[in-house]
Amino acid sequence: MKYYTIVCMASIIFATSCDMKNDTKKNMDIKPPKAEKIAKNLEKHGDVRVDEYYWLNQKDDPEVIDYLERENDYYAKMTAHTDDLKEDLFEEMKSRIKEDDESVPYFYNGYYYITRYEKGKDYPVYTRKKDSLNAKEEILFNVNEMAEGYSFYNLRGINVSPDNKWAAFGVDTLSRRKYNIHIKNLETGEVLDEVIPLTTGSSTWANDNKTLFYTRKDEQTLRSSMIYKHVRGTDFDKDVLIYNEEDETFGTYVYKTKSDKYLVIGSYSTLTNEFRILDANKPEGKFKVFQPRVRGLEYNLSHFGDHFYILTNKDEASNFKLMKTPETATGMENWVDVIPHREDVLLEDVDIFKDYLVVSERNNGLNKIKVMPWDSGEEAYYLPFDNETYTAYTMQNPEFNTRKLRYGYNSLTTPASVIDFDMETRTMEVKKEVEVLGGKFDKNNYESKRLWATAADGTKIPVSMVYRKGMKQDGSNPLLLYGYGSYGSTIDPYFSTTRLSLLDRGFIFAIAHVRGSEYLGRQWYEDGKLLKKRNTFTDFVDVSKFLISEKYTSPKHMYASGGSAGGLLMGAILNLSPETYNGVLASVPFVDVVTTMLDDSIPLTTAEYDEWGNPNEKEYYDYMKSYSPYDNVRKVAYPNIFVTTGYHDSQVQYWEPAKWVAKLREYNTGNSVILFHTNMEAGHGGASGRFEALKETAMDYAFLLSLEGITD
Repeated sequence: MKYYTIVCMASIIFATSCDMKNDTKKNMDIKPPKAEKIAKNLEKHGDVRVDEYYWLNQKDDPEVIDYLERENDYYAKMTAHTDDLKEDLFEEMKSRIKEDDESVPYFYNGYYYITRYEKGKDYPVYTRKKDSLNAKEEILFNVNEMAEGYSFYNLRGINVSPDNKWAAFGVDTLSRRKYNIHIKNLETGEVLDEVIPLTTGSSTWANDNKTLFYTRKDEQTLRSSMIYKHVRGTDFDKDVLIYNEEDETFGTYVYKTKSDKYLVIGSYSTLTNEFRILDANKPEGKFKVFQPRVRGLEYNLSHFGDHFYILTNKDEASNFKLMKTPETATGMENWVDVIPHREDVLLEDVDIFKDYLVVSERNNGLNKIKVMPWDSGEEAYYLPFDNETYTAYTMQNPEFNTRKLRYGYNSLTTPASVIDFDMETRTMEVKKEVEVLGGKFDKNNYESKRLWATAADGTKIPVSMVYRKGMKQDGSNPLLLYGYGSYGSTIDPYFSTTRLSLLDRGFIFAIAHVRGSEYLGRQWYEDGKLLKKRNTFTDFVDVSKFLISEKYTSPKHMYASGGSAGGLLMGAILNLSPETYNGVLASVPFVDVVTTMLDDSIPLTTAEYDEWGNPNEKEYYDYMKSYSPYDNVRKVAYPNIFVTTGYHDSQVQYWEPAKWVAKLREYNTGNSVILFHTNMEAGHGGASGRFEALKETAMDYAFLLSLEGITD
């Protein structure tokens, strides 16, 4: 594999330039498909929007499928000159992966559990060993065998019964996130005939080893709305409805506490939680409300001893605090502080052990892990981290009576590690660091840093960045800026083996920690949602312009990327500042915001009102319309754009990007290339196999590299 180098001989530059000119000339003769325009008036609050591509939402209509296939054909022809590059990128990224890899074992209820991959295989093999790692391996699920004959296969929610004899698991073969739950006898290997359809794939066993609780979805909206009880050995049509979440803005789920004492039904919306509890030894009993829902009250439960521990925003604790209450008095009037609210520290999670409480925090954007002994005679302490571009997080810690904490660590320059930390001796053991194969990776060849850009309103926006050493700050570097900025979801700086294919070809990679995440605490999220959503978009543009002004890059080398709600971000910045970018990647983009949020039959819509607002209210309708990418496409010279989607996507329906691309092409006044590709066999998460997913990454990277004239 040859790598792009900054310094090239003049003859090579000339040859590459000629090739690109020839490719451009040939591509100009290829005409994009033209979607038929059929005007449809969409009226709300006395306002009429005309949608000429509305008809593309007729899923399974032969004309729609034909149009999508013509778009795929256009993409194939327009990128034919990068086919070798895509293949090279795929093989290069694949070569870095240890194909016969396995996870670090974790111990639970008498067994070590291990996930491993076999050379040349796409899917994992789930195994366990009884009592000792030297014991004979027991294969629970070989997903490679199970996936034979399917173009998409996803197994999730493996849930082993307390007696270790049964495993419930969910399977989706369409990528629509409608899972069938199956039950396997782990002693005989038999999968029972009873199949439970239309679920989330997750479930939990009562302590009797025969009663299974699970969440069923609404057929139309796919909202997780009902908790059912299934008794092993019976047909699913005899299952009993235990709880029905009637509020269409809420979803529901069920789990068991780490102490194994309680079954818990959770109801959630963006702003509010409610829980119901039941003794796990009494599955025939009735669930009791823990604390009735109060709009704006968020809380989560953990159980220890004779108390529940509650992570909550009660009493205006915007960054959350930890409280506790007796098992016998769970109403919030009985809750008392354990860790009080702090204005400068976001309390994200807790892990409870017999002798220790472990707290996951975020301070000034950085992950912190704090160990607090229950014995008041011992002092609490933080695990030491000395970087500004890292990610640290607790991992599988299912065992209650242990002094070992398992956590993960990686940074923009350091591959992911799994670490066991002895909370008593304060010593750590690195159990595994991801191997980067291929013989070319050396972490010392890369640098990372955190910068602070100033937004138009004066707010400082954090930016995490990585590049190869020797980068010259002269405006000539291609730079890919990634963003998300919704739901309070924080994109921490993380290592990527695939990203090396860009870094080694001269790219800088950066993450804009825009408002709408919780990178700088809960208020950072509040300032990027609902009627403040535009901050997310302007932050990203301001970061882009800052990186240009600091000469990390220039508009002709500036690229942006985002998916799903991050795809909305991409659509918004294209309308706000198209001249700032040479190319944009938009994956499964949520771009037709107003129409989707007005259609409560579409999956997820009603549950999203607290994030985006309810457009049935005029104030939110007007604000949404002011930034919705599809509604704000204008006659301007757009940069080069590559849009991808999945035909079976249940979160962002394929027709949103399809309509958007058609409208972008119609309004674009420049000579840029706008490409669109639909994976006709996948949904929101893309391809299911670990290697198939690399092919989609190779498509993205080839698009960027070709714009830079990098051909190998």
